[in-house]
Amino acid sequence: MGDFRTALGLISGTSMDGIDLAVIETDGELVRAFGPAATAPYPADLRAALGAAVAAGGGTAEDHRALEPRITDAHADAVGQFLSDHRIDASSVDIVGFHGQTVLHRPERQLTIQLGDGAALAARLGLPVVNDFRSADVAAGGQGAPLAPLYHAALSRDLDQPVCVLNLGGVGNLTYIDGDTVLAFDTGPANAMIDDWVARTRGVAYDEGGRIAAAGAVDKAALGRLLDHPYFTAPFPKSLDRNDFPPTPVEGLGAEDGAATLAAFTARTVALAVDLLPTRPRRWLVTGGGRHNPTIMDLLRRELRITVDPVEAVGWNGDALEAQAFGFFAVRSLEGLPLSLPTTTGVPAPLTGGRLHQPGARAA
Repeated sequence: MGDFRTALGLISGTSMDGIDLAVIETDGELVRAFGPAATAPYPADLRAALGAAVAAGGGTAEDHRALEPRITDAHADAVGQFLSDHRIDASSVDIVGFHGQTVLHRPERQLTIQLGDGAALAARLGLPVVNDFRSADVAAGGQGAPLAPLYHAALSRDLDQPVCVLNLGGVGNLTYIDGDTVLAFDTGPANAMIDDWVARTRGVAYDEGGRIAAAGAVDKAALGRLLDHPYFTAPFPKSLDRNDFPPTPVEGLGAEDGAATLAAFTARTVALAVDLLPTRPRRWLVTGGGRHNPTIMDLLRRELRITVDPVEAVGWNGDALEAQAFGFFAVRSLEGLPLSLPTTTGVPAPLTGGRLHQPGARAA
């Protein structure tokens, strides 16, 4: 084991609503303590620009040059405010894990784009920064996602197993943990399709409390068309881009029925994923924004017919988990430890990753 370090993890997920920040103390294998966590919303104009870039297939090189400094500055501002709010001396932070903003994920083309300038962030903060966590995996033939599984496994050492951790962000992904066996893959769309749908039909950012979906009825024909996709029966490892599933099947439905159908789609894809696992999990722990949607959680319990709880049931902070993971991975990167496995991303062998940036220096 290496030395325990204080790491600050940063991520903006595929929902593109803002920046999650969280502090942990870790040696890259064990987590000794959790520190404070927070979310800093993106400015509305930046979120709109990111949405346009993603809708355009990840945007152009010119878009990236324009957006990357804005994303980096937003992260730097968020860190400064976070440290001030929680009275944390910057000198007590040993490393920053900076995921950046994914705008395109096409591992079949050995391409994944996370916008965010690690060297510029290190200079702004005066702290060492590790970023670029996914590209080494993709270059080696892996999916580059999901990356959180090894963090989930570290947290699950003392839980009754097998257990599944389900992250419902923009895209859904699961981690199956049974002793030394750690498997992971993307299950299907989660919040992204619903968010886009209610933004278009109701002019709101998301379906708060699952109320719009709860007021609708599932259109079985539309659900069948959504599920008629080879992804769901394909073997893992496998991963998705935020926009892999167009909303065509629900076009023409009312706002409520469309939201209900997309919520059912999310839950059903998780149920289909169970058929790919070695054994049925004894329990599901749900993280990500989707755990705040009672409609989705009720549908999951109905589909899985087993205990489905938010991760808070075992003392984790589901709003901080992804950010914590990238603090954890920053330390693992410093220690040369794997970030991904053949059973989590399909990379040929366990592989480390990340690029270290020192303040005032180029990437190491």
